[in-house]
Amino acid sequence: MDEPLMYTPHAMLQPVVALIAWTLVMLGWVLATRLPAMSRAGVKLSALTGSKAADADRSLPAEAQWKAHNYNHLLEQPVLFYAVCGVIALAGTGYGVNVALAWTYVALRVAHSIWQATVNRVSVRFYLFIASSLVLAALTLHAGLAVF
Repeated sequence: MDEPLMYTPHAMLQPVVALIAWTLVMLGWVLATRLPAMSRAGVKLSALTGSKAADADRSLPAEAQWKAHNYNHLLEQPVLFYAVCGVIALAGTGYGVNVALAWTYVALRVAHSIWQATVNRVSVRFYLFIASSLVLAALTLHAGLAVF
């Protein structure tokens, strides 16, 4: 790949920071939704010992849990995204199509978050997940081509 005339050395890292920021937005949404739901359900944080996410799934309304489930999802597959973007940036190929793919991944993950946190129809969520996974696979292929 030829380097573009207006190469920005940090271009590949910008989508990484954006997705991290989005993850923190989702954490805020979790807290803003889950804590009031816990209060309405009579769950007291001070009384909880060793509880699991499944306990909250049984105690709280599903809509309150959707945000928490999505927050957890943002701490799963996107970890691979962060790593592959780092590889691409370090390999010096963080421009052009790789930056476009990275921003596409971020947009798909944000759409996945909003969908899961509000409507949560699994079929649409699945397609968003598959699309983001394909973009991640393309980034991984490009990273492999750059370092092997």
